[in-house]
Amino acid sequence: MTDWKTGFLCLMTRPWEPLFYPKYNGKTFMDLPKDYYKDRYRSVAGAIAQKFGSTASQHILVKQIDLPDLSYAEMIPRQGSYNFFSNSQRHIAGRLVGDFLKQPDPESLLSLAAYARDRLNPTLFQYALATVLLHRKDTADVPVPSLLEMFPKRFVDPKLFPSLREEGFVVDLPQRVAMEIPLNFTASEAEIEQRLSYFREDIGVNLHHWHWHLIYPMDGPLEVVNKDRRGELFYYMHRQIMARYNVERFCNLLPAAVPLNNLRAPIAEAYFPKILNSALNVSYSARPKDSVLSHVNRPADDAVGTILEIENWTGRWMEAVNSGSVLAANGQRIPLTETEGIDVLGNIMENTILSVNIPYYGNIHSMMHIMIGYIHDPESVYLEGPGAIGDVATAMRDPIFYRLHGHVDELFEAYKRKLAPYKKQQLGFPGITVKDVSVQVTSGKAATNRLLTFWQRSQVDLAVGLDFGPEGNVLATFTHLQHAPFVYRITAINDSQKPKRGTVRIFLAPIYYPFGKPIPFDQQRRYAIELDKFVVDLTPGANNIVRRSDQSSVTIPFERSFRRQDISVMPNAENYRFCNCGWPDHLLLPKGSPEGLPYDLFVMISDYKGDSINQEFDEHVNCNDSHSYCGLRDQRYPDRRNMGYPFDRTVPKEVSHMEDFVRPFSNMNRTVVEIRFTNTIITHS
Repeated sequence: MTDWKTGFLCLMTRPWEPLFYPKYNGKTFMDLPKDYYKDRYRSVAGAIAQKFGSTASQHILVKQIDLPDLSYAEMIPRQGSYNFFSNSQRHIAGRLVGDFLKQPDPESLLSLAAYARDRLNPTLFQYALATVLLHRKDTADVPVPSLLEMFPKRFVDPKLFPSLREEGFVVDLPQRVAMEIPLNFTASEAEIEQRLSYFREDIGVNLHHWHWHLIYPMDGPLEVVNKDRRGELFYYMHRQIMARYNVERFCNLLPAAVPLNNLRAPIAEAYFPKILNSALNVSYSARPKDSVLSHVNRPADDAVGTILEIENWTGRWMEAVNSGSVLAANGQRIPLTETEGIDVLGNIMENTILSVNIPYYGNIHSMMHIMIGYIHDPESVYLEGPGAIGDVATAMRDPIFYRLHGHVDELFEAYKRKLAPYKKQQLGFPGITVKDVSVQVTSGKAATNRLLTFWQRSQVDLAVGLDFGPEGNVLATFTHLQHAPFVYRITAINDSQKPKRGTVRIFLAPIYYPFGKPIPFDQQRRYAIELDKFVVDLTPGANNIVRRSDQSSVTIPFERSFRRQDISVMPNAENYRFCNCGWPDHLLLPKGSPEGLPYDLFVMISDYKGDSINQEFDEHVNCNDSHSYCGLRDQRYPDRRNMGYPFDRTVPKEVSHMEDFVRPFSNMNRTVVEIRFTNTIITHS
């Protein structure tokens, strides 16, 4: 590994330690120009270099460059909260990303980042640096630690950390044991929403949400923000989160989350996070039951807004949907076409710099996060920080996240309902028949169409984020949902005399609400979970397609979510690419139930001629395996169809069940599969 790559890893290790403090068992020392030291240490820079540098075997020499003025970034206090949903703070982050991107080479970027690291808010700095490392071609293979590694207290019960430090300092590395993270620690079983804590508070789920927003920032240089179908991806990724969450609720005999359509009604859901905001070293603030929104007026946090503003913005959104066009800043109307309308609306909803008219359509999504995040202290009378919903890294832990995004999804659905149902020629694939579909667990003699879930105990190394902590590995054990690996077996008949190419689309949809009431198809389609999507070549005659569950276009494997990604454990880091965007594989399937819950497994092979964007890619290289939610790096989204196709639009009234939808099309099939949950814990091997 080159010195500058190692230097970037040092920048992202133990973010509160001064950069000159030796890294990696005291073996690596960042040799900084004297002017780069903070005022506190500049007068003793020589002594520091002698003290720490004399014992280090590797010196990373940081060259001195002409530094840009970063005073704008210091407007966010170093020991304050970085508000991802704030317009002005987001703009500061975007400007910092721009300054980093302007550096002509990695060594100059390392120099500027080394100067900035100990002066800026750590969350702001790490966000900007990770974004740049991801988007620069000359740093694309730098292994960036996950947010869990850099700021573990945002994900793990803080009561664990004294034990981690004690184990690390007292016990030599080979004899250390892992500390246990409780499965449920935010509430007792008396709180009904605690049934879903294994999903909401899953570390991998929250890392996915953070990393998606890292890949798709809202502000910054256009080459970073303006990605193919960015607004539509915002819509679809969050719609899939909502589908997965609601299906998970059904597994636990709970109804779907009620969309937060009325901001003036009390919020029944309480949430007491019990995790620390790493920037402040204080707990994220709690929200008591039946809290009431009114406004937020915290200028210092760039958090100022009222319910009436959100209602007005929502009214303008609905006017655009009903009229079929949005009002641009120049007064012209931009039509909401059936192919691009959802992308335009997605960028308006998230209020990115790609929005067509920010002053008019406002900031619906982010302002809801901000207002609810400060519901406990809307005017900063008590100097309280935000709740978990106010931080993109922790928002998915809070039950209100799903009511908020239920409302957002309803607004998108209003647009989708204006589109005509797909025509037969848009859904069919003449000459192709999906004759048979089944799934089977790969281990043992499992029954066909029965999938298995259980608890799994796994380990994660938290040493990278323990500032001034012990060297080497410091392990924590946590318990999460897992499924047994399985395979899809699909028999497809090509009745033509020539080869054809198609896209296999696999979805899982619940059949019943809790307690056995059937789900009407027009609602069932909104609960359809995308499991996989891949291209297949079909020779004339019968084609037997076998696809493993771990090949999913949606997920990333466990190791990509939780593997420690720094120099101390990566001898082949030169070959590593940062590709942590994707849904965690261990939550590919819903939990099911001990008795077994039935689901429709839907398989469709669509005509590749209608799918193709004339861009070839290999799903097995360059982290392209999780493209359904994350797209492709530096390429267009690899599917011409609307995201969620064929379930993203309404259907004719006569279609009331999945069978009705499938019956007219030979290129579709469905089978009923059962997901059975076993309440046992298996150790991850």
